Parts: sequence; C-alpha cells; structure tokens
Amino acid sequence: MSTNKMAGYQHRLKQYEEILESEVIDLKALRALCFLNGCPHERSYRALCWRILLNYIPKERNKWKAELQKQRNLYKQYMEIMIILPGKKMKSKESANGELEDHPLNPNPDSEWRETFRDNEMLLQIDKDCRRLCPDLSFFQQATDFPCEELLNASSSVETLRKRVEHCVLQSETVSRNRLGITFNAASKKRTHSDEYAFLPDGKEAHWEVVERILFLYAKLNPGLNYVQGMNEILGPIYYTFATDPDQEYREFAEADSFFCFTCLMSEIRDFFIKTLDDSQYGIGSKMNQLMDMLKLHDRPLWQKLQDQELRPQFYAFRWITLLLSQEFQLPDVLRIWDSLFADTNRFDFLIYICCAILISIRQQLLKGDFPNNMKLVQRMESAIDLQQVLAKARELASG
Repeated sequence: MSTNKMAGYQHRLKQYEEILESEVIDLKALRALCFLNGCPHERSYRALCWRILLNYIPKERNKWKAELQKQRNLYKQYMEIMIILPGKKMKSKESANGELEDHPLNPNPDSEWRETFRDNEMLLQIDKDCRRLCPDLSFFQQATDFPCEELLNASSSVETLRKRVEHCVLQSETVSRNRLGITFNAASKKRTHSDEYAFLPDGKEAHWEVVERILFLYAKLNPGLNYVQGMNEILGPIYYTFATDPDQEYREFAEADSFFCFTCLMSEIRDFFIKTLDDSQYGIGSKMNQLMDMLKLHDRPLWQKLQDQELRPQFYAFRWITLLLSQEFQLPDVLRIWDSLFADTNRFDFLIYICCAILISIRQQLLKGDFPNNMKLVQRMESAIDLQQVLAKARELASG
C-alpha cells in the first residue's frame, strides 16, 4: 500500500473511531462512511457497524451491554426449548437395545413424533446446504473456538442435531428441486467423501454446524416461513464476520449475535423467499422488473439485446437479488457489497443499482455474445468485472 493510501486508510479508521466511540452514534455519518468505502475489519469495526446497521443494538452506547446480555440470554432459552429439551426427550424414548421405540419415521398416525419427522426433513436440507457453505473457504469446516457446551457437555443425555442427522441419513430420501433451480440428494444410505464433509470428533464442532443450528432455530421460531434453501448463503457472511471478530469477547457470542442479526435482516428480505409473494409489490418479481426498467432507462441497446435473446432476469437476477449477490463473488467482496447494502437508507434499492451496474459493466461481451455464451456470462461473471468500478457505477446511477 502506498504512503498516500496508507494515510487515507488511517484517516478513515480515525473517522470510524470518532463515530463509534461517541455516546450516541451519529447514524447518518456512520451510514455515509460505510456506504462509500466499506467497513474495515480491524478493531471490530465491521462487526460493530453491522450490529448497528441491522438494528440489533441501539445507537446509545450505554445501552449496548444490557441489550446484548438480554439477547444472548434469550438465545440460550431458545436453545433449551428447541434443541436441548427435545433432545432429552428423544434419548428417553430409547429401548433397552438402544433403538427408538417411537421415532420420527414411525408410520403410526398416533405417533407423537410427527412434528419431529417434519423437523428432521427440514434439518436434512439445512445440513446438506451448510456442509457446502463457501466451499472455496476452509473456515466453515474448521473447529470453532467456542463450541456449544450446553450441547456437547450433555452429549450422553441429549439427542443433538448431529445425532438426529445421523439417524435420519439412514433413511433414503430425496429433497425436491429447490426454488433456485438446484437439486440436492438430501440423504442416502452412504455418504461419499467427495461431496460431504465429515463431522469433527465429539466435543468439537465446525463453524458450519453452528450455522446449521442457527438456521434450525430460526425455522422453528418462524413456522410460517421455515427454512428455504439460500438462507444459508445469507447467514454465512454474517456469521463469518462475527466469528472472526478481533475482539474475543464479541467473538465468543458470535452464534447468538448472528442469529439476531440474521433475523433482523430476514425481516427485511423475507418476501424474496416466499413464492406466493413473487409477483407482489415487495416480491422478487417486482425487484426483477425494477432492474429491467432501470437497465432500459440507462442502456436501452443492452436491454434490447437481452429482450431479443429472451435472456430473462429469472435466469440470473433471481439469484442475484434473493441472495444479495452472495453467490456471485468471493466472500471478501460480498462483505464489501453488504457494507453498502446495510448502510443504504433505502435498502435494498441500492442492490438493484448494483445489479444494473453489473450488467452495464459486461455490456460489450453481452452485445457480442450469443444466448449460450451470455447465459454463461451472467451466471458466472465474477472474473469479468471490477467490483470497485461496479460500485462506483451503481452510486452514479443512484445519484442520477
């Protein structure tokens, strides 16, 4: 880094320090700073900014400690009610030979495990998705520094999510094609090492297992939505940011904080995951229409090219928008994009500007390409664009 860039970076760190150490956070100034240049990871600034921007903690600093303690205690209660107590109940149903007398796969209509059966179907899908979270990054397969002691220390008397998956995987079952157009074989009689990650030894758990637990709890607490494939891609960057926080005290509570920040974020984008709302004012269909209208306004020749080729936004922008571009870029770039998205006062309007800027950034290739090549380009275009240029173009479009 050049001397001038280093000086500029240090100045920006100083700006964050002044804002975040104020008794009352100036949200307007913080949003402007995060939106323009992104949040630094140093000194826990990104993790702290996200907690504030996602409305997890208030702008008054003197309220942070009490609010965080309250929420983290609440998360422990969720764990007890949703995982530990049901797990103890499952273990108590074991017969003398170790087999479950009544279990989720019991076809008897009087079985008290029908709800557990539905939960396990959902858990299998969550498990499959979380095992493959950010496959190019080893972080999620590594052991967490702060495993869930409430579960691991009680492993002899509690049926953990890990054990539930091991029981369920003995039953051959296929999860249907998900809404993002990907088919997963959720369970089989034998898992292969080529496409699965092994569990860590008892007493340890990987970061992806923590993500799995958060998603399971979220689904149980939100039965109207449950779990939809793709939610793991929304939670992943949040959990990664908190679990790699330089501040150990914050890092220790990455799971609880991730749960509540994910919940806050999902409250804003949950309509994207509800199929019946696709064509509503706030659904994904409306957002894709906004993107095409914006492209038509700013680059009509490119819009016309896509129209002529019938390269519909459903083929690419559905995933871009629903998953906040989390599958289109490497994780460091995703974090940078989300800095601006979370800081946008009109979120998630800026997301549509970014998507439009992406299309404009690859316009020359699109104008020259045929349908197969253009389809491939818009579905795997990370290497073809410069993120900083795209963000600059998106800001230009937004200000125009």
